[in-house]
Amino acid sequence: MKFSLGRLLAVALLASAALMFSQDAAKDTDKAAKDTAHATDTAAKDTAHATKVAGKDTGKATGKAAKKTGKGVAKGAKAVGKAVKGDEKPADKQQ
Repeated sequence: MKFSLGRLLAVALLASAALMFSQDAAKDTDKAAKDTAHATDTAAKDTAHATKVAGKDTGKATGKAAKKTGKGVAKGAKAVGKAVKGDEKPADKQQ
């Protein structure tokens, strides 16, 4: 079989084109992986920050609720104490 120089160059060109396209695809895949890693890192940092802020807010709200509950319990205890002493009429006899 006789191959002409033109056919050999055409085959070589096609083979090199396939190789270049595969390298380009690998480069694109690598870039996509790096972009995904960066986006994941950013999302993780944002989520951690939001969780920290939510925890602080929850702690503050819990503290306020505990103080209000404590004041209410103390007020109720004083009222019960007075009723037991006889300083005030019991609730069922007031009217």
